[in-house]
Amino acid sequence: MIKDILLEPYIDLKTEYYDLGLVHRNETDDKVTVDSANAALKYGVAVKCATITPNAARMPEYNLKEMWKSPNGTIRAMLDGTVFRTPIIIKGITPYIPTWTKPITIARHAYGDIYKNTELQVGEGAKAELVITGKDGSETRELIHDFSGTGGIIQGIHNTDSSISSFAHACFKYALDLKQDLWFASKDTISKKYDHRFKDIFAGIYENEYKQQFEAAGIEYFYTLIDDAVARVIRSDGGYIWACKNYDGDVMSDMVATAYGSLAMMTSVLVSPSGAYEYEAAHGTVQRHYYKHLKGEKTSTNSVATIFAWSGALRKRGELDNLPGLSGFADKLEKATVQTIEEGVMTGDLALLSDIPDKQTVDTEGFLTAVNERLAAMI
Repeated sequence: MIKDILLEPYIDLKTEYYDLGLVHRNETDDKVTVDSANAALKYGVAVKCATITPNAARMPEYNLKEMWKSPNGTIRAMLDGTVFRTPIIIKGITPYIPTWTKPITIARHAYGDIYKNTELQVGEGAKAELVITGKDGSETRELIHDFSGTGGIIQGIHNTDSSISSFAHACFKYALDLKQDLWFASKDTISKKYDHRFKDIFAGIYENEYKQQFEAAGIEYFYTLIDDAVARVIRSDGGYIWACKNYDGDVMSDMVATAYGSLAMMTSVLVSPSGAYEYEAAHGTVQRHYYKHLKGEKTSTNSVATIFAWSGALRKRGELDNLPGLSGFADKLEKATVQTIEEGVMTGDLALLSDIPDKQTVDTEGFLTAVNERLAAMI
């Protein structure tokens, strides 16, 4: 609907399409996800719609060959990028944290940790060890746990120095672009090697490559523990970038988005060290709405984050290809979307949050049509 109503009437939309629907991923043994990531690297700009990551209930429903992994996890690993998520501020929608008057951008490391994990169930009486085999064949062993009295579970996670370094560079460069303070938080007091490695790499890169630039720009970088960061965030007025490890960023971006009003009101862009950009909505599939749609029933699904995924991608394409008209169209599309809501036309989720008087609640297509009326007047 977004393409039909808001894009194709105004621009020559040249796209290469990859169907990441669960049915097609199953038919291709998930090769289509790999193909889409390679295309993002090739062309430099991609837009991704929300997709379904299967659980046990989806296996019989879609007759799946296996429980395919998250397509986001696959794409993020291949692009080795950093996800930046920023709330969309709208007049008339007051954040749950009233001091948050400026947006908080979550910078999420998009490689490794539990998203590329190996995990096993362990029987009673077994012993689990961490084993590293060096290039020369030597082995280093550390006991994880002796399951002598009960069975259990184990999980192995990893990250790489190169990916952590890419994450750090992306965060420092983004902070300089936005001229905003950068926070980084982990739990190095507990994870004295894993999380401490993140802390040390960030510190080294900052001191050697970015400190003078930050001081010249009048912005600050500092490290703190993740629990301290949460306390600081709640007391702040926003206006900074909060860098988080993969899992922390997954959780905190949802928390920040919801506290600003709605997860459907948050932009998300994956920035690869190679210079590729993948834009998507910060939220996943709205399963209940999707099943209603399949039955032919009307839904009032908030499409703002997906509209902003398109506008972000079109603006970046315009920048890369020197097409100022395309970038200008993206600006107008965002302005028309915000204007529609601030003038009181919105989907049901925002109507519950908004203090705008005389609100009009519309369905999915009705909202896009209302945005188009304002967009057409700008062009």
